[in-house]
Amino acid sequence: MSYVPTDLRYTDEHEWIRTGTDGIATVGITDHAQKNLGDIVFFELPDVGRDVEAGHPVGTVESVKAASDLYSPLTGEVVEVNPDVVDEPEAVNSDPYVMWLFKIRPKKGASPNGLLDAKAYQKLIAEG
Repeated sequence: MSYVPTDLRYTDEHEWIRTGTDGIATVGITDHAQKNLGDIVFFELPDVGRDVEAGHPVGTVESVKAASDLYSPLTGEVVEVNPDVVDEPEAVNSDPYVMWLFKIRPKKGASPNGLLDAKAYQKLIAEG
C-alpha cells in the first residue's frame, strides 16, 4: 500500500500539493505515482514565471518504464522549481513527499479545496 500523508491534497493525476502559510503551493508526485513509474530518470519542469492552469500539463516525468505528463493542481504562476530533482531525478523514488517539483503562487480565488483529501485519494488508488 502506498503512503498517503493526511496533511496534503491530491489530484486524480497523482500530484500532491501542500499550501504554506504564505499561500505558496508546493507540488510533487505521490508515492503511488513513483512506485508505478519505477526508477525515475528525468523531469521536465515548468519555467519560473510561467502561468499555469489547474488540470493542464506543465511538464513531464520519465522513468525506465514510461513517460507521463505532470499536471498543475492549481491555476497560478510558477515561482520556483526544485533544481535537486532536475539534477537527481531518482531522489524522488526515495522520498516523494520531501522531493517537491515546483511551487505555485495561486491566482486570486484559486484554492486546493476542490482537490482530494487523503481519504479520497486512498480510495482512488485502491480502486485503480
